[in-house]
Amino acid sequence: MQRRRYNRLWLLLLLLCTSFWSRSQSSDSCHLRISVLTCAPGEELYSTFGHTAMRVIDSATFSDVVFNYGTFDFSDPDFYAKFVRGKLNYFLSAERYSEFIRFYQYEQRSVSEQVLDISCEAKNRMYKALQVNLQDDNKYYKYDFLFDNCTSRVRDMVEQQNSGLTITTSLTPPRTSFRNMLHTYLDKGGQPWSKLGIDILLGSKLDDTVTVQQSMFLPDYLEKGLNTSVLPGNKPIVSETLPLVQAVPPVSPQNKWIPLLVFSLFSFVILLLSQLKNRTARFITRLIDSLLLYTTGVAGFLLLFMWFGTDHVVCSSNYNLLWALPTHFIAAFFIWKRSPRVRKYFRFAGFLQIALLLGWLFLPQHLNIALVPIVLLMAYRCFQLAADE
Repeated sequence: MQRRRYNRLWLLLLLLCTSFWSRSQSSDSCHLRISVLTCAPGEELYSTFGHTAMRVIDSATFSDVVFNYGTFDFSDPDFYAKFVRGKLNYFLSAERYSEFIRFYQYEQRSVSEQVLDISCEAKNRMYKALQVNLQDDNKYYKYDFLFDNCTSRVRDMVEQQNSGLTITTSLTPPRTSFRNMLHTYLDKGGQPWSKLGIDILLGSKLDDTVTVQQSMFLPDYLEKGLNTSVLPGNKPIVSETLPLVQAVPPVSPQNKWIPLLVFSLFSFVILLLSQLKNRTARFITRLIDSLLLYTTGVAGFLLLFMWFGTDHVVCSSNYNLLWALPTHFIAAFFIWKRSPRVRKYFRFAGFLQIALLLGWLFLPQHLNIALVPIVLLMAYRCFQLAADE
């Protein structure tokens, strides 16, 4: 009986030693699991292009943390002013995986996970770099939608901590521009008016052809890029891709041609109204002319402000200023009593709109097709204003 107790005691000690040895071996070896999370687009504009984050599981500390570069302080009293001027700081945050994934389950947005098959040294470097970036002095950065966002930060982290990483194939068709890529998401998400707004606000830099690396500023393309990336020795960097949340993509309710149809109908009605010669019709036409001039003039001042008064690089060199003339705002005040000088202005503006239409397809910037009826209307009305007594 006594011997049996000793045997049990030795067995217990052996199990404890084995467990301790196994744990110490695990601590000395790689106890980190690092993955990239790709979140599907949502229904709101801010989530139209999806999201990217990094997940780190540390089996030594039993932690499961998501590092998110897409965090900002909405409670900042100057939030809107900073956002418009391009001075809004985003920052890196860390939260429990369970909290992160619960948000996407609630919004019914799919989330996939790409587990990185990298060396233990690379994992430790990456984890340390994330922790350094998380410090108060390092976590803030000035957000840039194309070149420095939550996805490009993850891309750069993976590239910088894994030397020799290469992508084996192109991710986009030849001559694809940033605007082409954005249009794909906006059309798929059923946001034609947001597409129009982006095409008006963002200038010709959006039409630059993307490189392979630049194309990974969007989450889906970073996911594709990682799937085709290899380490030295032609070893894939992704060991497996796991579906964490599976949801049905939202149905796009709006047709992408709606702005063109609305502006065409509006322009057609105004053109018909301008053919009427009675006093009431002429008065209404003059009011509409004033509205058009004020609106396009204000739009022009806004585009100039976004170009020269903000840090939004992509808002520079905007060819929409060829139809949204800031001088229209001033000309609107002289629409009722016109001098020969004002008539010359309207004649010049009319010819400028015709030249814009003739060169529409040859400009270094894509202008939204929905603006064609407005430019035609403005050309006709400017010539009328220049000719009417």
